[in-house]
Amino acid sequence: MTFRFGVSVVALATIVGTLLSVLQPEKLSLETTASQAIAPETPTPNLPPERPLPTLQQQIQQLVSRQPNLTAGLYFFNLDSGASLNVGGDAVFPAASTIKFPILVAFFKAVDEGRVTLHERLTMRPDLIAPEAGTLQYQKPNSQYPALEVADLMITISDNTATNMIIDRLGGAAVLNQQFREWGLENTVINNLLPDMKGTNTTSPRDLATLMLKIGQGEIVSPRSRDRLLDIMRRTVTNTLLPAGLGKGATIAHKTGDIGIVVGDAGMVDMPNGQRYVAAMMVKRPYNDPRGSELIRQVSRMAYQAFEKLPPSQP
Repeated sequence: MTFRFGVSVVALATIVGTLLSVLQPEKLSLETTASQAIAPETPTPNLPPERPLPTLQQQIQQLVSRQPNLTAGLYFFNLDSGASLNVGGDAVFPAASTIKFPILVAFFKAVDEGRVTLHERLTMRPDLIAPEAGTLQYQKPNSQYPALEVADLMITISDNTATNMIIDRLGGAAVLNQQFREWGLENTVINNLLPDMKGTNTTSPRDLATLMLKIGQGEIVSPRSRDRLLDIMRRTVTNTLLPAGLGKGATIAHKTGDIGIVVGDAGMVDMPNGQRYVAAMMVKRPYNDPRGSELIRQVSRMAYQAFEKLPPSQP
């Protein structure tokens, strides 16, 4: 008797479920989509242990020491071989426009979470308009632009007005700084809107390289947002720093920064041999001293050539 009752309950449930799927297909589809959206992500692959290159680090330190009034910090890590360079990588520098990279990550995280849509229109309020870099500053105040276009301009041509619009849309500096801390960025802080020529916004080479590493490993944002983010960063217009030291066939997704007193670049390099590494370097210098940019180019070239000779680590 109990057995028959159990069968009847199962049958009834099956019938009800079938009816619901016919009468409310949209609801079930939405619920299924939602459950898929919150499913845990595939674990990121393990990275090889760091393999410092002491000889090269010493050469770089000597190179820096021969440049009076320059203070450099850098952090490089090869995801395949584990080869690493850390010369003042945890030192805090004025972020300049490299701060736009973590802001871009926060933008795409907000998109993934449904707090922002790519096609929504952002208003260029007068209080957000900024001088120095970018073209939006010359447009009519209160003009509106799609959010994705604003984010693109923030990176590719380093538009300061676009950056301020994104910061505002994401809830302001305090909200973003909290996210940066959650991602493990110890020195990355927004204190003022752009252009921040006094250098009050801060970061460190290790922070920037670590964030790029997380993105490359599929963390923080969804695969679709990661692809969009890297596509934008590969179209950065200024290619006179880290890219200038790369070999033929290499590609880089990166963001530069320059406010005169500091110059920097951070990104992820894909080499023709299939290996990938993250790199970040910043140099404090006398205002607009060209030796700062040249130092980044030299170190980029030295690191690329060293990584190119090293085989991937064995599992």
